[in-house]
Amino acid sequence: MIRRHRKAIGSLWRRLNPGRQALLVLVYLRKGETFTELGAGFGISTATAWRYVEETVALLWARSPKLGRALRRAKPDGLHYLVLDGTLIRTDRIKADRPYFSGKHRVHGMNIQVIASPDGTILWTSGALPGKAHDLPLCQAQVGHTVRKFSVWHE
Repeated sequence: MIRRHRKAIGSLWRRLNPGRQALLVLVYLRKGETFTELGAGFGISTATAWRYVEETVALLWARSPKLGRALRRAKPDGLHYLVLDGTLIRTDRIKADRPYFSGKHRVHGMNIQVIASPDGTILWTSGALPGKAHDLPLCQAQVGHTVRKFSVWHE
């Protein structure tokens, strides 16, 4: 995927090959290392680490299932209801970033919304949203009337 993207944009040379760029992004997503730490570990600058992560995450997002498509596939697949859940992913935000502070968990974080089938198969995930907001209002803002076609169980 990264190799095809580089070819499409005419990128002739990069500090990291596509495999190392993918590894950089996996480390970032799994461990949450700072861009400075990533840059030092992979022998690139902080700005380059940020650019590689942003580029690859955008490529992954483009391949992810979109909400409308996921919901359209759910009904023919015999799903009578879907499960909405959210999870808070902790961040190292400062206290001044009030939109990211979750009063429920008493930590700063990003809220990720997930719509899944009853057996737990993930059909769709949202982008990262401020941790302050509750699951249901976030869902209503994100998916609006589309979800109302289904019976959604909310925890």
